[in-house]
Amino acid sequence: MAEVEITPEALEQFADVPRPIQRRIRNVFVRLTYWPEVSGLKALRGKLADNYRIRTGHYRIVFRVRERPKDGALVTVWKIGYRGDVYD
Repeated sequence: MAEVEITPEALEQFADVPRPIQRRIRNVFVRLTYWPEVSGLKALRGKLADNYRIRTGHYRIVFRVRERPKDGALVTVWKIGYRGDVYD
């Protein structure tokens, strides 16, 4: 299982999301603990290469993964936002 870490910036963005969507995002956090068997994610390209995104409704969760030999993976969620704004 992977450890999921959420940056302070992502926590602030999470707080701005409507409550029903927050529940769905929390479910995504749980799904990320099962890395790499997570469905629905997409590798990003360009300036965000080495990052992934997973969507829930119109919202996106952007994260990176660092493999750790002994402890499994560390998934760091660093951005949460509406689909049109999250990639800026």
